[in-house]
Amino acid sequence: MNYIMKTPKIIFAALLTAAICGSVAAQDYVFPEGTYSPVTNVNRNSFPRVLKDNSVIFRVDVPHALMVEVDVCGTKYRMQKMENGSWTATTQPLVPGFHYYSIIVDGSSLADPASQTFFGCSRWSSAIEIVEPGMDDFEVQDVPHGEVRTVNYYSKVEEAWRPLMIYTPAGYNSGKQEYPVVYIQHGGGEDHRGWMEQGRTANILDNLIASGKAVPMIVVSSNSNVHARSGGMEFGAGYSWDGMQTFRSELIDNVIPFVEKNYRVKKDRKHRAMCGLSMGGGQSFYIGLRDPDVFANVGVFSTGMFGGIKGAANFDLEKEVPGMLSDTKNFNKQFDVFFVTCGEQDPRIEYTRSIVKKMRDGGVQVKFNSYPGDHEWQVWRKSLHEFAQYLFK
Repeated sequence: MNYIMKTPKIIFAALLTAAICGSVAAQDYVFPEGTYSPVTNVNRNSFPRVLKDNSVIFRVDVPHALMVEVDVCGTKYRMQKMENGSWTATTQPLVPGFHYYSIIVDGSSLADPASQTFFGCSRWSSAIEIVEPGMDDFEVQDVPHGEVRTVNYYSKVEEAWRPLMIYTPAGYNSGKQEYPVVYIQHGGGEDHRGWMEQGRTANILDNLIASGKAVPMIVVSSNSNVHARSGGMEFGAGYSWDGMQTFRSELIDNVIPFVEKNYRVKKDRKHRAMCGLSMGGGQSFYIGLRDPDVFANVGVFSTGMFGGIKGAANFDLEKEVPGMLSDTKNFNKQFDVFFVTCGEQDPRIEYTRSIVKKMRDGGVQVKFNSYPGDHEWQVWRKSLHEFAQYLFK
């Protein structure tokens, strides 16, 4: 024990992870009746387990630890040590959807080897999925399936090769049809993987297309964490038109031309859409609405620029999107779909409702919906699910 305490933290964490991983794999468990294994588990016959009331039992085996906690989206639960050296805790009931979590062992925050890991909150984290009844469109169904591929394009902004994740609908590989395309943006602390992995974009589109609720479309998820080599503003420069210029150049001058050269997409504005969550919602608002020659469809999900986050106040619609209120008739003609959403427990909700009311009072044709939930993926999945059904019709 004295040796471990003197070991550098990164090595200590690795040793603890190996200990957890090895001991979990070697154990057999009898689970409480009525529990189920979430799809995010690595081993369906292991922990975590979800109870009937959506509380979760976590269990890890680190017999030499002094204190172990499980941190679920910022709420920490102290784990209790069992006689066999394993540690366990049961959470309060969790809302349906996707929850990041980590295991804290003697102060070191670790991913749980028993669960899949996802890039979110600016780090690799474990996650657990709580099923929501009635949301079958988020699950894999017996329908024709599209394909998600990761490709690389050259960015003249960053002067480097960068990744894209692209969903193509069922039948794309064998056909000659051209498709409309959605450019979809992640939030802060995430990247191009967010919508395709956490967001379940392929499941949503497969099921909507198969049921005839959405037209077949391509969805492109890019990494907006862009660092300009020429000294331009980076992605985190703030919610402003100036702050969007680096990513705007990346999207319009690099991503879209790459997609239109290499994929069978329709190349006119009416068959392009831009949407995003949180930071990506702000990008979609500015870039989508101020570039109507590029996009005729815009979705803004859970953005904080209207208020509800530090530094956001007194948002001036006419200043940020010239013509929205002063030439509303022309603004409305430019967009086939303008859609805004927010979670009902999100601190941004009242600010979002207020700005939507101001838009509507000024004559702006904007669709709006809110869903149960905070600033989290179940809200954003529902946002995409609804937005996709409005598009390209």
